[in-house]
Amino acid sequence: MEEKEIVQKTNLLEPTLFVIISLIIFIPVMNIMGVSNFFKTLMSTAHDLLLNTVFFIMAVAVLTSAFGNILSEFGVVYLLNKLLSKLMRPLYNLPGAASLGILTTYLSDNPAILSLAQDKQFVKYFEKWQIPLLCNLGTSFGMGLIVTTFMIAQSSNMGTNLVGPVLLGNLGAVIGSIISVRIFSIYTKKYYKNSESFSGTENVNYWNATKGGYVSRLIDALLEGGKVGVDLGLSIIPGVLIISTMVMMFTNGPKDPSIGYQGLPYEGVPVLQWIGERLEFILNFLFGFKSPKLIAFPLTSLGSTGAALALVPRFIESNSITANDIAVLTSIGMTWSGYLSTHIAMMDSLKARKLASKAILSHTIAGILAGFITHLLYVLIF
Repeated sequence: MEEKEIVQKTNLLEPTLFVIISLIIFIPVMNIMGVSNFFKTLMSTAHDLLLNTVFFIMAVAVLTSAFGNILSEFGVVYLLNKLLSKLMRPLYNLPGAASLGILTTYLSDNPAILSLAQDKQFVKYFEKWQIPLLCNLGTSFGMGLIVTTFMIAQSSNMGTNLVGPVLLGNLGAVIGSIISVRIFSIYTKKYYKNSESFSGTENVNYWNATKGGYVSRLIDALLEGGKVGVDLGLSIIPGVLIISTMVMMFTNGPKDPSIGYQGLPYEGVPVLQWIGERLEFILNFLFGFKSPKLIAFPLTSLGSTGAALALVPRFIESNSITANDIAVLTSIGMTWSGYLSTHIAMMDSLKARKLASKAILSHTIAGILAGFITHLLYVLIF
């Protein structure tokens, strides 16, 4: 996809507004924290996130990508596709081949479904109005295995078994994906109402494997999958360091209020916590959040799920999160999966850029409902 650039001629309004807005946001923060403490906290927070969160997520990504590549190499994905295909039509009104998109994005990230959408052998099973739906379908499961593994790994830190809540969050994400695809399909059907469907059969009777014996294929699959995990881990570094650092600096106050700001990691001005307190009734009703500061996770996951995951250990340290919250955040994190940062580019790749706003609207509604339904299920089950 080529990047489109425009030349701004004698446009002084945009840079002027940018400077004014930046000053309005950051000067009060620097005034409260102190200029030296502000920059010290900024750098130390980013450094701590890199060492203690990014590399952990990268390790998870390497292992899960290697595991996912083994499943693809030895036909397990093909087998799962066969088993799941009968569910796709009643749930999503999509052909069985779409389940392959769910599996690939769950094992990797949102854009993984784009490679399938470029494959004529895959696309032939879809009608034209169904192709844009792959964007919302894939996004609903993007980084699913990484989110699931990361959340379960927090069990020891919280002192409770999180397998049940995390799996419930996965179920919530499935429900959210159905809602997203079904709502978006209303718009795609109208947009493509005069288009012809592609011809084809729903039988996928093969999978691609590498040459060689079982051992060499196993090793190659592990290493190639691991490389994909490294790439994914590297790709989330800017999002985690930039977005999470800024979010954390607007989430927490000084570590020790009696001393004040010391320039320590994760200090800041609790603006998001203040907003969360004003919305506490709504957040508690919809999601059952224990603390208003948890609003930072959904807001961050709009742009980057990896960055949102980086917030969880801090919530645990401050005793601000419960098993219900883990279930809800898993659901929202998987469903939204940084869709605001990827949706337009993905829709452009699917040659449906004009439907991007409808896709975003559908997915926004789906994420909120996914979290709400997960909370209700948690109350009923646990």
